[in-house]
Amino acid sequence: MRHRRPTASNNFSSERGAWKKNWKGRLPVGLVFPNTYGVGMSNLGLQLVYELVNQHPDLVCERIFLPDKDGIPLSVESSRPLSDFPVILCSVSFEQDIPSLVRMLIAAGLAPLAEDRQDEGIGPGTPLIIGGGVCCFINPETVAPFVDMLVIGEAEPVLPGILERLLEKGQSGRRRELLRGMATELPGCYVPQFYHYHYGADLILNNIEVEPGIPARVKRLGIDPPTIAAHSSVLSPAAEFSDLYMVELGRGCSKGCRFCAAGFVYRPPRLWSGSAILAAVEERPDGVERIGLLGMEMVRSAELQEVAERLLMDGCQLSFSSLRADVIGDSLLDLLAKSGLKTVAIAPDGGSERLRRVINKGISREDVLQGAEKLVKAGIVNLKLYFMIGLPTETEDDLDEMVALVGEVREIMNVPGRARGRLSTLTLSINPFVPKAWTPFQYYPFNEVGLLKKKFKYLRQGLSRVANLKIMGEKPDNAMMQAILARGDRRLAPAIIDYAKRGGNWPQILRKRGLQPEHYVTRSRDRQELFPWEVIDHGIKRDYLWAEYQRALAGRSTGPCEISTCRRCGVCL
Repeated sequence: MRHRRPTASNNFSSERGAWKKNWKGRLPVGLVFPNTYGVGMSNLGLQLVYELVNQHPDLVCERIFLPDKDGIPLSVESSRPLSDFPVILCSVSFEQDIPSLVRMLIAAGLAPLAEDRQDEGIGPGTPLIIGGGVCCFINPETVAPFVDMLVIGEAEPVLPGILERLLEKGQSGRRRELLRGMATELPGCYVPQFYHYHYGADLILNNIEVEPGIPARVKRLGIDPPTIAAHSSVLSPAAEFSDLYMVELGRGCSKGCRFCAAGFVYRPPRLWSGSAILAAVEERPDGVERIGLLGMEMVRSAELQEVAERLLMDGCQLSFSSLRADVIGDSLLDLLAKSGLKTVAIAPDGGSERLRRVINKGISREDVLQGAEKLVKAGIVNLKLYFMIGLPTETEDDLDEMVALVGEVREIMNVPGRARGRLSTLTLSINPFVPKAWTPFQYYPFNEVGLLKKKFKYLRQGLSRVANLKIMGEKPDNAMMQAILARGDRRLAPAIIDYAKRGGNWPQILRKRGLQPEHYVTRSRDRQELFPWEVIDHGIKRDYLWAEYQRALAGRSTGPCEISTCRRCGVCL
């Protein structure tokens, strides 16, 4: 009989009180997630940090989520306001989280800019704010003005040293001295105030001036493969996925999709062993049989087969966000059928065979069609397909091919639908492509909003004859905001504060602050341009990213990472 961890809560009120502790003698740490409670408590990264901090006997960590529009950010555990915490950890996963984080600081009565806290001691009302999360080490400069320090890389190897330093010297109140010590002595600590960015008349970055004794670049840190994969530590009925026990399949991805920042900044890719994944599954609480596997897009067929067979033996149900069409095997299909899943998502991403070579997706039209056929035969009644528009070199012919592929998938789904007398639903999620830092497409311009709207209209017209089809996707205006934040810098800070306070039209807010939206989104970058995010050292060679960009423009694919032999990108040198 396996050990069951009693971490699932019976109701929201008991979960709120699960960590109610006396602060006396402990350093209180506020863990901020700039999204709602339901979304935040389904975030595995947040749970990992929460558990990591609370394992320390001299610390108490409480969670604070994004409140209603006019609400004050309060702790889930004690209902204390965010301003009571002398140390605040912020988890920033997506660019859209940055304005939400600023909104939370303002609502708490805290100075949103780090420079306005520099001369103050560390304590309630003037906290030390530390940012982390994948968004912070893809491009730290958009969030840099609001935090005192950023954790560059995965939390496990960096955070314990920071916490010990805070316990040792954090009470002295000498903020700059404390931060300098961490920047110089603790790997993975980026303190923005010690780095000064100088721009030319053309608004392009000329150089990054670093204060004496501070590392010129901050190396991103990662973890070695664990014996037990990361997994849920708290389950709450109020969470978005209340009964879903999450298990991580690995970090990084070997496929090398050229649009995917996570696939580059988590290099080398580390896929956890089947035994580590199953050990994490064994840790689930009694009564929880619904398992969410994170990273199904990257997993190897052998590991997926092993995990699927074990979950079948244990009578578990499976859940995941999306699936690669080329890894759908018999055991997985059996598990999907027995899990009662009604909807499965496949992500071709590029609408045409040519575009999938451009983005290096590694999935063919036949993979998509065969995957769809296998899934519907296994009893999946609804399929969802993810596509992007505005990809590099995209033409009208690529959009036409997307329409044709959707029609072929629809026909495959119609066969079992007609047999049971009810057609199933096909959903398309079509989203504007947003170029990200540290990818080969960091050089490529974001499509203009007007052009994206025309492409959406063209696709809707082409798909109008497809029955039982739902089309959804992010609005181009929202994608433009994400694109600006994704390749932004510290100069955006006043506009972000304005937006956090009042909302409004993002491009207009930028222009009122003397900023040009076009500079961030709709211009091409050349090979020699220095980027603000290059203060981080991911080990990836600049020449490699440029070469991959040129291969993309030429429609040439690149093979997946082979860690034992591959030396292309520079990470494994």
